[in-house]
Amino acid sequence: MQVANTLEKGKVWLVGAGPGDLELLTVKAARLIAAADALVYDHLVGDGIVDLARPDARRIYVGKESARHTLPQKSINKLLVDLAREGLSVVRLKGGDPLIFGRGGEELEILAGCGIPFEVVPGITAAAGCGAYSGFPLTHREHAHAVTFVTGHRKDGNLDLDWSALARPGHTVVFYMGIGAATDICRQMIAHGLPAETPAAVVRNGTLADQQTLLATLATLPQRIKASDIKPPALIVVGSVVRLHEQLSWFEHAPNTNPALQTAMAQQS
Repeated sequence: MQVANTLEKGKVWLVGAGPGDLELLTVKAARLIAAADALVYDHLVGDGIVDLARPDARRIYVGKESARHTLPQKSINKLLVDLAREGLSVVRLKGGDPLIFGRGGEELEILAGCGIPFEVVPGITAAAGCGAYSGFPLTHREHAHAVTFVTGHRKDGNLDLDWSALARPGHTVVFYMGIGAATDICRQMIAHGLPAETPAAVVRNGTLADQQTLLATLATLPQRIKASDIKPPALIVVGSVVRLHEQLSWFEHAPNTNPALQTAMAQQS
């Protein structure tokens, strides 16, 4: 791939790094990372992606983990403006897609308000990556005519969601950042109409070599998460498409998959 030597100065590119697997990075994202003067990147950017940057590029980690933020969001916003005003070409790199639960919209508003030029490069969002690599078609004519992405971690800590709309039959719901709220999520989905035996799953480290898929139901998922000591980053998937994992899972059972992981998956299923 031919890489441009320089990018426009004083500009920010908001770039999606995809769900983790380096090879799921878009060609445009790889080109921009390799050419940028400065790279501002998050915790969920996959291994090897930052290494695509120029040796002399400024690399600034601003990752956010649960209850542990390297920089508050306001400081990140200011950093992007300051770097652009220094005359640098800046890639703001986020895991998944930058405009799906990535606070990308907030950062763009600040850049626009400060007169900083920018572009957005979409990435494969975590739900699409985890679904594909776990054998869950997020939509399927016999299982789900709609799919909804929802955050399980609201800014104000309140999970006052439209549960009636989420707990619909023939529907796949993917909860981002929902591990800590799994008990409330499952309880609300059941209380608003879904049977307790509705299939549900957790996918941890989706698309990576150590991906883990935990199969359960709404009734059993919180206990399964606790027993397996599942930690973020992970997604919760609710809907009958989860049943297709046994037939369609290709990644975790591939010949090059760790045998210990295969054994664990067989026990979970």
